[in-house]
Amino acid sequence: MGKEIVLFASEEKSDRASVAAFLRELADKVAEGRIVLISGTEELPLELPENVVLEIKAEEEAKKNKIKRSLEVEIEWILGDQGGGGVTLG
Repeated sequence: MGKEIVLFASEEKSDRASVAAFLRELADKVAEGRIVLISGTEELPLELPENVVLEIKAEEEAKKNKIKRSLEVEIEWILGDQGGGGVTLG
């Protein structure tokens, strides 16, 4: 297994409407095939191939007296690879 290197990371609290607006903009950028992640003075340009792997995961974790849920959406690709997969929303 190879070593994972984090190229960019960001986490912030936000309201649902702002998250939805960000995801819409992200979807547009994915369709274009180019995303530039920006946080402060840090920028990371990403070029996406035509075919990518879309991973969706919902998790639940018990923490003390509360339950934490998360929804993860991950887009991954191998540099130079044009493979892909399929998932739909219901």
